[in-house]
Amino acid sequence: MSELRKVLRFRRPYRVEHWVFVASFTTLAVTGLAQKYAEAGVSQWIVAALGGIESVRVIHRIAAITLMVVAVYHIGALGYRLYVTRSRPHMLPGLFDVRNAWQSLKYNLGLSKARVQQGRYGFEEKLEYWAVVWGTLIMVITGFMLWNPIATTNILPGEVVPAAKIAHGLEAVLAVLAIFIWHLYHVLIRTFNRSMFTGYVNEEQMLDEHPLELADLKAGVAERPADPRKQERRRRVFFGVYGVVGTVLLVGIFVFVTFEKTAIETVPAPPPEQVTVFAPLTPTPLPTRPPPTPPAERGEPEGGAVTWAGGLGDLFKTKCTACHGSPSGLGGLDLSTYEGALKGGNSGPGVVPDDPEASSIWQIQSQGGHPGQLTDSELETVRQWIEAGAPEE
Repeated sequence: MSELRKVLRFRRPYRVEHWVFVASFTTLAVTGLAQKYAEAGVSQWIVAALGGIESVRVIHRIAAITLMVVAVYHIGALGYRLYVTRSRPHMLPGLFDVRNAWQSLKYNLGLSKARVQQGRYGFEEKLEYWAVVWGTLIMVITGFMLWNPIATTNILPGEVVPAAKIAHGLEAVLAVLAIFIWHLYHVLIRTFNRSMFTGYVNEEQMLDEHPLELADLKAGVAERPADPRKQERRRRVFFGVYGVVGTVLLVGIFVFVTFEKTAIETVPAPPPEQVTVFAPLTPTPLPTRPPPTPPAERGEPEGGAVTWAGGLGDLFKTKCTACHGSPSGLGGLDLSTYEGALKGGNSGPGVVPDDPEASSIWQIQSQGGHPGQLTDSELETVRQWIEAGAPEE
């Protein structure tokens, strides 16, 4: 360990890009989750501390724009390293990473004593990097749908907007959990990695986490030698192409932000209006039983009216009391007595004098198909009896 005590891992542009990304991501997470879980006490505290929901929405969108600009920069920086300086594509996954993941699993379970030998980026870092790429794409696409809902529904069905809201929120939760459970554990708790603060790691940590890269650095083969003249030609080509690509991407961000204002501006509320929301009803007297209609007015001879004692009681006893012959009969209906017939059962009053339609006996029998179904003439007799006031004698 005498030759290299410190190893330069991340140059300043890497570190600046990383911390701008961290700031935008953290702001998006705080302001976004406060809106997703608005009823939580901590969310209400955040909204109040940031000046209200309108301020939270503005801050969230500024952070989103920052994240997209960082993504445009990252595309350019990545292209420059791969094309101009001919850096190795360290973040591309391969079968080597699959073998390392399997070996790491066996080592952590105690099934192997050999530790994983990894290069500049381990399989965990590659997995996390591509998760960020995938998550950023999802957040940008769904964010556009939520930012520009009218433009979205001019092309796609309206169901995509609430679907985008669900995907946007759940991806945010997944990203925050991944950062706290996975990333922060590996870089701050398992080993405190200072490379994103200082740019350097010590040789012991490199040997522990990136032994293959340390071996390449000591052997002097970590970076490919470059011809300055060829590199200058590639640099001119790159800046010409990326100038166009970057401009197109930045214009796309501008269109993203300004395409429509429906999700940005809040429509002012109309002035309050005094309206009556409750009007008490005038008291209504309780219903009273009208006097029975005389037989002469119904076109019947005096003494010719049907009564309970004059035949209706016997009819019900013959046809109905097999099931409704006591207060505990079916449906709570007792047709063995006059009082029971008037009282009725679970379906309501059995007999409402002068009103067959309100009498449950008439309602059930008139529908037909009852187990104790009355004949048409018997049913007509019951109807006349009820209309006559349902006299007992």
